[in-house]
Amino acid sequence: MQIHFHLVAAAAWLLVGPVVAHAQNTINAAGSLAPTIPISLVPTFKDYPVGAVMASVLLLIVGLMALYGARHFLFTLNRLVGKQRHPYIDIAVARWPMITVFIAAHNEEKVIAGCIEALLNTDYPIDRLKIIPVNDRSKDRTAQIIDSYVARFPTCISPFHRTEGKAGKSAALKDALRFAEGDIAIIFDADYVPGRGLLKQLVAPFFDPEVGAVMGRVVPVNNGGNLLTRMLDLERSGGYQVDQQARMNLNLLPQYGGTVGGVRLSAVNAVGGWHDDTLAEDTDITFRLMFSGWKTVYSNRSECYEEVPEEWSVRIKQVTRWAKGHNQVMARYWWKFATSPYLTLSQRLDGLLLLFVFLVPLLMLVGWCLALGLYFLNAGSMLSQLIPIFALMIYGTLGNFAAFFEIVVAVLIDGNRKRLRLLPFNLLGFFVSLFAISGAVWSLMLDSLLKREMVWDKTIRYRNEAAK
Repeated sequence: MQIHFHLVAAAAWLLVGPVVAHAQNTINAAGSLAPTIPISLVPTFKDYPVGAVMASVLLLIVGLMALYGARHFLFTLNRLVGKQRHPYIDIAVARWPMITVFIAAHNEEKVIAGCIEALLNTDYPIDRLKIIPVNDRSKDRTAQIIDSYVARFPTCISPFHRTEGKAGKSAALKDALRFAEGDIAIIFDADYVPGRGLLKQLVAPFFDPEVGAVMGRVVPVNNGGNLLTRMLDLERSGGYQVDQQARMNLNLLPQYGGTVGGVRLSAVNAVGGWHDDTLAEDTDITFRLMFSGWKTVYSNRSECYEEVPEEWSVRIKQVTRWAKGHNQVMARYWWKFATSPYLTLSQRLDGLLLLFVFLVPLLMLVGWCLALGLYFLNAGSMLSQLIPIFALMIYGTLGNFAAFFEIVVAVLIDGNRKRLRLLPFNLLGFFVSLFAISGAVWSLMLDSLLKREMVWDKTIRYRNEAAK
């Protein structure tokens, strides 16, 4: 913690220096104080207007990075020493409501059977369960596999074979939701394998009439595939084990992630229904529920297993889709969220930081360019300040994503210390995501200007054997 403080102090002094020097020079003119910082070392608005503007913008970016860093460090400390909230986890015996489970599927012949089999083997009452595989125009054997299960279990599996309409998961689910029975919809992507008790764990929070959405924990099932999958396993651990659970602990705003979770259909209808004009339907419904007064619950012990990308090209497309969809939601709802009467000040602040998180990588790149630009604009006089410049870059890396705080604690909680040896490699993943997200922001701007239709990039599956 002391190291981070010194890095921030050094970087901040580099940026605040121009203002301090200018103020001290003004005081000195009145004869009350001698300047302690040579004016030639720092740009002022009078002598170096371009450099001063660049320094001021950089100061704002550093402040934003510090805010994100403090937020994630608070989450980490809370997960270590704070009170842990699992308010609904002990509900095991109840009068379970009728639910509909949707399985989003597009060319999922490798994985769809595994998800259906796992759902059929859950301990949820079979007479209170309806399973709807949503086959969205698949061109492989997905439809045939689904129909084979329908023939064997006609009373609980009702397929929805979608042959036309708007492309994408959000549009397919919107069309399928009208066939739901009951008020609770649980949603899985086809590559997820739910455990036997997962459905009850996800449904239990809905006994609270204020709950509009529930999210479980995602755990990679192919984490031993290669270096990328191991890195993504660390990322998922930090994001769910620490970030999501800390927000639950602090009564902030956990996020419904679009799979391994569920929504109350009456709540969805109350806030305007399911939207199909976004790449991030999960973020869209999360924030509309939140600023309308509905709660989102995170259940850390409700684990479900997914396939993560094993190729960098697939990972980049996945991150790009997340960034574009998330920023769509940010542009639409940030003001409604900020002014919602149902949220506390801390919930608004945390929610806004979450909304703007996919803009931060671009701001970070801008900050790096500004720092280097300041150096080259006045290379001789700023030579002594080279170290603070790079300290700023390092702090930006740690402060924004803070994955290195959260991953360490998550791995320790999970009880597998050996995984920490991979932590330095996450810098590689960080830089790849940094440029992918920044590119996604520019692409989204061009989509808006050129009126281009957004394309849903499907994540490739890697299981070797097609289910029979």
